[in-house]
Amino acid sequence: MNVKKLVKFAVVGFAAVAILAACGNDPDSGSASSGEKKEGVTVIKVAYDQASKPMSYLDEKGNPTGYDVEVMKLVDKALEDYEFQYVGTTSDDLLIGVEQGKYDVGVKNAFWTEERTQKYIFPQQFLGLSSAGLVLKKENEHINNLSDFASAGLELAPIAANNAQYTIIAEYNEANPDNPVNLKAGEEFSVDVIQWVNEGRVDGGVIIEGAFAGKVLEEGAPYNNLKDAVVYNEFAVIKTWPLFNKKQQEFADAYDQAIAEIKETDALRNLSVEFYGKDLFEVLDTVKR
Repeated sequence: MNVKKLVKFAVVGFAAVAILAACGNDPDSGSASSGEKKEGVTVIKVAYDQASKPMSYLDEKGNPTGYDVEVMKLVDKALEDYEFQYVGTTSDDLLIGVEQGKYDVGVKNAFWTEERTQKYIFPQQFLGLSSAGLVLKKENEHINNLSDFASAGLELAPIAANNAQYTIIAEYNEANPDNPVNLKAGEEFSVDVIQWVNEGRVDGGVIIEGAFAGKVLEEGAPYNNLKDAVVYNEFAVIKTWPLFNKKQQEFADAYDQAIAEIKETDALRNLSVEFYGKDLFEVLDTVKR
């Protein structure tokens, strides 16, 4: 290779390096990593379960939304020193990712459990409220709560032991040893309880009201054809929480301050009505968990 060609390649190589360096310094050339400073703010990766409508999901345009996500957007707006980046994922990946630091915080209509306090930071302020209940066949709509279900000797759909719904039933059984629900641990995080109940594989299953509405009651829902065959009976309203990575105490404290101020307004009540069809905060004084 002659000298002219060597000089030509050298010039091209230096130019390419210069272009790449310029792109790397451009704040708009890509998203900053979690915890990094971007234009003077700390970037926070917020994981959300993108298949958990109406709590968290993708809308028709592919944008993250749902009660949990919209509350976090309000928090983001209130925290000038932070910028939230939303990452849609699965429920399992969210739990593992937040624990390992892949994500800084995750929202998935999460309930508090003692086991989870070993893996995540729970803030002082809860995120919202969730109606938990039983999905039953129409013929069993007289079963109003866990006590009725247990007394009737009905079979419950299995729940994964790492699912907070399992903990709720286990807590009921501990408090009611003379009338326990037959609780079985499943291998999967969750099963399709609506299908299992409809097929008669079990008599009932634990489900969140929002999820039941999204899967059965809404027009075009996957099980809308079963709206007259299955029912939802609430047995508890439960506080829900964001889950913070163990190294994010400072951020969790900032969240607490922001959400406390937001709760002084009607913003969360309005979001509850928008996504759940009712103001769950009306029963907050009776919530025990």
